[in-house]
Amino acid sequence: HDRHVFAKGRQHWTVLSYEACEQAFRDPETFSNRVQHHPNPDNEQTMGILEMDPPLHRAYRRTIQPKFLMPQALGWWRTQTIDGIIERLVERLSSRDRAELNIDFCARVPVYTITTAIGLDGEEALRFRHAYLNSTSSSRDIAPEDRMRNARLVETLLSDLVAARRADPRDDLISYLIDARLRLAGEAPRPLTDREIMTHARLVMVAGGGTSWRQMGITLYALLTHPEQLAAVKADRALIDDAIEESLRWYPTAPYFYRLVTRDTAFHGQDLKAGDVIELGLGPANRDPARWHDPDAFDLHRPKLTNMAFGLGTHRCLGMNVARVEIARSIEALLDAFPDLRLDPAAPAPFITGGLEQQGVSGLPVLLR
Repeated sequence: HDRHVFAKGRQHWTVLSYEACEQAFRDPETFSNRVQHHPNPDNEQTMGILEMDPPLHRAYRRTIQPKFLMPQALGWWRTQTIDGIIERLVERLSSRDRAELNIDFCARVPVYTITTAIGLDGEEALRFRHAYLNSTSSSRDIAPEDRMRNARLVETLLSDLVAARRADPRDDLISYLIDARLRLAGEAPRPLTDREIMTHARLVMVAGGGTSWRQMGITLYALLTHPEQLAAVKADRALIDDAIEESLRWYPTAPYFYRLVTRDTAFHGQDLKAGDVIELGLGPANRDPARWHDPDAFDLHRPKLTNMAFGLGTHRCLGMNVARVEIARSIEALLDAFPDLRLDPAAPAPFITGGLEQQGVSGLPVLLR
């Protein structure tokens, strides 16, 4: 209940079934994303579209959505970032017999992808990646003041990047946002401000960095701990997509989302009051036995049904297709380079970590040969 400051001190309800979660996701008028708001002196929407409801949410989302969901967008992400990054990371591993894939590979692909996409390269990209990882890490080895210092550095580097791209546009996400136009109801279209561009960029980093990292690790963990399904994927690479979807259902990285109740309403046998908070259990809903047979099992061959890992409705994850491509291309490249890839029996057995906030894998110690 401490995840969102705005939610403290309110009556909370936990929603666990798929049917009830779907109903709440598809009713943003009653179940608002304003619960995501982090109070600040200027009352800025520091979480961007994550804390907006329609129609404001729709207007801001449209300024960035084409770069993620248009048919040609995935081609841009692959050629500009994903394919080259994966190739270089696999090449680094090629001289080794062992690796810790969670850190050496899974953590790097999405963070490198995002920093390259927004327009950073060279020494500046290295500084940014280091600062970003240290500002978002939950490691106890990083002091709170160091985490804050790195967060400020991320802000400075982003601000400098926006200024640089206004002077010298390139084929990157920041330049795209500079050219975008915000169309709010009753107002003339206008460019995004520097703060709005930076808010978009931070959201892309948070959503596209840690979540993709953890889901890639979970997918690899699932395959490496289910050898018969790994063998099936090796024999038929088309099953990689099915393995990804099943990992999203089995262990979504963000198992709970939150919504603010805007009006008194009867909801699945309970009387909710305006100002209450509901916790939407994506993780439990994804294992609802009313929807899935043997829901606790990882089974990439199960019938294809939509799961909630990326949310539903208005706030369905903007970057979900980019994340899928990152994970699919990464697994394919690893299997091409290391056909005998397997868990290292001499290392501690990996396990799923986390709780209500986020889920991931403890590590992925593997033998490459």
